[in-house]
Amino acid sequence: MTKRTALIALPLAAMLGLAACSQADEEKTYEADAVDQSGGELIVTDEDPDAVPVDTPDTAMTPAPTEEADGSAMPSAETTPDE
Repeated sequence: MTKRTALIALPLAAMLGLAACSQADEEKTYEADAVDQSGGELIVTDEDPDAVPVDTPDTAMTPAPTEEADGSAMPSAETTPDE
């Protein structure tokens, strides 16, 4: 009788555990605790004298080639054995 009770109780306990964990979570909503009072304008602050200086590169920006670009400019990756 003990073996039969264990065979029934074990799956039942597993199902109850899964049911308890699978309850639908409430949908989370995130709200900012701030109000935009700038009207969408850029706000500029005075330069901080204690700030770390940052040097940005003066390199001109060039667009990256598209995948459809002609592949003739690139050398082939095939190599030939030295003879």
